[in-house]
Amino acid sequence: MASSSSSSAHLSFLAGRTSPPPFSSERLRLSPYRGELRLPQSRFRCSAGQSGFFTRLGRLIKEKAKSDVEKVFSGFSKTRENLAVIDELLLFWNLAETDRVLDELEEALLVSDFGPKITVRIVERLRDDIMSGKLKSGSEIKDALKGSVLEMLSKKNSKTELQLGFRKPAVIMIVGVNGGGKTTSLGKLAHRLKNEGTKVLMAAGDTFRAAASDQLEIWAERTGCEIVVAEGEKAKAATVLSKAVKRGKEEGYDVVLCDTSGRLHTNYSLMEELIACKKALGKVVSGAPNEILLVLDGNTGLNMLPQAREFNEIVGITGLILTKLDGSARGGCVVSVVEELGIPVKFIGVGEAVEDLQPFDAEAFVNAIFS
Repeated sequence: MASSSSSSAHLSFLAGRTSPPPFSSERLRLSPYRGELRLPQSRFRCSAGQSGFFTRLGRLIKEKAKSDVEKVFSGFSKTRENLAVIDELLLFWNLAETDRVLDELEEALLVSDFGPKITVRIVERLRDDIMSGKLKSGSEIKDALKGSVLEMLSKKNSKTELQLGFRKPAVIMIVGVNGGGKTTSLGKLAHRLKNEGTKVLMAAGDTFRAAASDQLEIWAERTGCEIVVAEGEKAKAATVLSKAVKRGKEEGYDVVLCDTSGRLHTNYSLMEELIACKKALGKVVSGAPNEILLVLDGNTGLNMLPQAREFNEIVGITGLILTKLDGSARGGCVVSVVEELGIPVKFIGVGEAVEDLQPFDAEAFVNAIFS
């Protein structure tokens, strides 16, 4: 009975509903293999009564991100500088200058890569509300602008939390083009999951790039995760990923993070390999992968849209990770990619530190770019 109540207390703590459970000698045991103190296996075992583990995990990650709003704010400093002209335009706004002000506002949004379709929609909506008398001051126009962007993100981006199902292990496949930050994003995601007490296994499915496995092994060591790598030079990615998920299933892992080879979205033979990887995972665990996350380089701005369309058509992208946004003044692409494709942004990269992969929060994003 003591073990059962201790497990329940831990799950309640993960859900953020109680204080940390008191220390008990029953909660810890010494591993005979590495001399490490570990929590009992039962904390992670998924049964019918614990099927909400992943739901609570996703919510906990999202809630913790709300305390890191400063990281998001500083990460979008360049985009915010681009859009600062809006405050100047609206400071002394009057009805007679509506056309000039809206034209310059439109230009500021375009420069920040909101895209022509979205920009026109936002500006025309503001124009209608101004002319109808709904908006009567610069501050009201600013609030309406922020509200319009937030509405676009919230309407089509409702499932920003990781959707990991109810079977363990949950499987997340990371895909993307070369140089987008795919492997680094996987490592940072592993760090965030591990910090929440999740047992994570990495799979080095990038069998094309010679240094890819080495890079992921460094991340595995850095985050304290186990890793499955290819055996032999000609190993197929699907084989490596299948092996990893089988191990995850047999050894009670919570999440298996699957790296894949970077590939151009125009290389159809390599894109077809992703289909083989996806099918191989589904044969080991029904419904896997639970998430297929596409990593996109924020510096490419609107050029990321063709990439996202092709990847989505081939394997069905469930969420996006937008990286390197701290070095870009094109943060409006976040709105564009959500509105154009209807795929939720799950995480954003706002710095180089391991903690700088942040769960996406629409309200925090809007406040960060429109200070």
